[in-house]
Amino acid sequence: MGAPVDSLSLLLPERRRFAGQALAPETAQRLGRADRLDAAEPGDRAQLLRYFQLLPRGWPMAAITRQADAGDAPIHAWLRADPVYVRPDVNGVRLMAFGNLGLTAEEAEAFIRPLKPLFGDTGFPISAGAPERWYLMLPRESKLPVFTTPMEGLGEDLLAHLPDGPEGRRWRALLNEGQILLHNHPRNAERIAAGRMPVNSLWFWGGGVLPDAVSVSAPHVVGDDVELRALATLAGADARPGDTGSVLVDLRHARQWDAIERDHLQPAIGQLGTRYASVLLDFADGVRWRIASGQRWRFWRRALSQLDA
Repeated sequence: MGAPVDSLSLLLPERRRFAGQALAPETAQRLGRADRLDAAEPGDRAQLLRYFQLLPRGWPMAAITRQADAGDAPIHAWLRADPVYVRPDVNGVRLMAFGNLGLTAEEAEAFIRPLKPLFGDTGFPISAGAPERWYLMLPRESKLPVFTTPMEGLGEDLLAHLPDGPEGRRWRALLNEGQILLHNHPRNAERIAAGRMPVNSLWFWGGGVLPDAVSVSAPHVVGDDVELRALATLAGADARPGDTGSVLVDLRHARQWDAIERDHLQPAIGQLGTRYASVLLDFADGVRWRIASGQRWRFWRRALSQLDA
């Protein structure tokens, strides 16, 4: 049996997520001797695009997740209009939470009900594919401005992430009207009284049509993230690690470095030369290390003291 050619790639959050967390001695030594690759483009979208290829090129995540949620994406263009919680402060209105508002399907329908005339009258019917994934259905030929993802806008001013100019004016107006309807919704008074976050705004993002084709560099894609799973399904990837073939593991929501070492990195290093030819650590800030078995002979290299070194 020849040397392995498959790789294990770990998708990781920005290194600052692990600030102050110590590296295990073996990890510190391995990273010190590893190949530090050229810096890649930072950001959630760029990180996924290092592994997934879409034709035509773009990032129509609304259509991709709509297909996973409802199976009706091919005919139309789609735009996510996700429910979010924003909070005013002296510098604007900041996005504080998305995707974790604890909405039930019944609550989502209640919030969407007064929004239906607003968006329906503009020709963009709104619906919920899941309690916290809301969609606008648009004509397939619609020209949409560029919107940023909620992950990119978390903690920042909402208006700074809306498109400018004439093409953005319509969406700013729709957002303002939608915010008024949500602010006055009786369900929000109930949520606040119960100590829950209100649903007081929308976040537009991911517009476009379903890609003609999606491929991925690894035949096995492991992770529970909705967008990742939707992409992997379109690419025909297996959701299990498998005994052969390269593997992509999504750990972008991890908080504890020692758990990553224990559950993923150290077992993978133990399989270098047998199951894997290399292990790639890909951080969302664009920093990447590739670990391979032959690097253990680089005795002259110092151990890495910390991830942000």
